[in-house]
Amino acid sequence: MPKWLKIYASGLLMGAADIVPGVSGGTIAFILGVYDRLINSLSGINKESISLLSKGDIKALWRHFDGAFLLALGGGVLTSIFLFAGLVTHLLATYPSFLWSFFFGLILASAYFLISQITGFGVRHFCILIAGVAVGASLSLLVPTQLNTSLLTVFFAGMIAICAMILPGISGSFLLLMMGMYGFILSAIKSLDIVVIMVFASGALIGLLSFSKVLHYLLSHARSMTLSALTGVMLGALVKVWPWKITDSWRVVNDKKVSLEEHLILPWDLPDYYFFTDLILPLLCALVGFLSIFFVSYILLRNTDKS
Repeated sequence: MPKWLKIYASGLLMGAADIVPGVSGGTIAFILGVYDRLINSLSGINKESISLLSKGDIKALWRHFDGAFLLALGGGVLTSIFLFAGLVTHLLATYPSFLWSFFFGLILASAYFLISQITGFGVRHFCILIAGVAVGASLSLLVPTQLNTSLLTVFFAGMIAICAMILPGISGSFLLLMMGMYGFILSAIKSLDIVVIMVFASGALIGLLSFSKVLHYLLSHARSMTLSALTGVMLGALVKVWPWKITDSWRVVNDKKVSLEEHLILPWDLPDYYFFTDLILPLLCALVGFLSIFFVSYILLRNTDKS
């Protein structure tokens, strides 16, 4: 597989993950081995880049920002978002337990990959991880609020969501859901509302360029502790994607029903519990999600150094 196609495929998987509340595109980037390169590229705004821009040296500026890499990866992300936005929302509405089970397996495998990157895991890493779990679980249990959907709100929603999307373990879509903006933004993408999409993208771009420098610093100077915290947040987010839950109350957000309050249960406590469809199939979906992370990482990472 050509190198550019691997990068594009990585973007496709990142985009698909970013659509789903509870799954982070940053996690997928980390698993696929493109995360550090992505952060390095995005954090390239410095004196050198400003000097190249003032000189009009576009070719050198393109190389400075690793433009070919960002173009291929960004193209994959955008392609995936526009192709799969409708499909994911349909599956969440039609087969929620199967899809949440699949995501549960994805997150478990993703957490394993992040932990495996921490060298010399010790007590301090464990404490940070537990703190991350508490933060992730707390975020997952927040009740969605409905913000005024003005263009200014859309702009700031883009800034906040993109910061989460490039963090392994934190889902930008989940934060949009908490702000009550998830259905609105997803509907705008499906209906190609250019104004909303452009305002959201502008906020995302500014958030991306600014926050990536902070993240670059943390990963360069406190990598193991940062990964411990992010892994904890990811494990805490499993509360949100637990497949078996009962919704106690709903809220209509932009013609979409969003669960307002829900509680987690064991599969056999479901009303009209059926062994095969309520237990076996969700467990199989979780297993497929778990194994798919290993399969995808193997396909995209094998022979990378030789390509």
